[in-house]
Amino acid sequence: MPGMLETASLLLLLVGAFFFFAGTVGLLRFPDVYSRLHALTKADNLGLGCILLGLAVQAESLGAALKLLLIWPLVLAASASVSFAIARRADALGIRPWRRQGD
Repeated sequence: MPGMLETASLLLLLVGAFFFFAGTVGLLRFPDVYSRLHALTKADNLGLGCILLGLAVQAESLGAALKLLLIWPLVLAASASVSFAIARRADALGIRPWRRQGD
């Protein structure tokens, strides 16, 4: 059974790392602030959730696992608030969403 838990934990950690990587690629490749925010908030929050689940599986006690899992909703709330503030400021500065030529 410990081998199965370690495998599940490793898989969750790798999936989380993949989502962090995908969010970073989106940050570097997307054309405007709004789509970059979308890539970061979606991919990084999902990546963090997978990593925290993978670490919670390896936690030594239930209390430690619950503390790890409590981090996720706190980061989700903070990420949503900060992303909203950034998008609102970009809109106030007159930064328009990217559109294809001819649309």
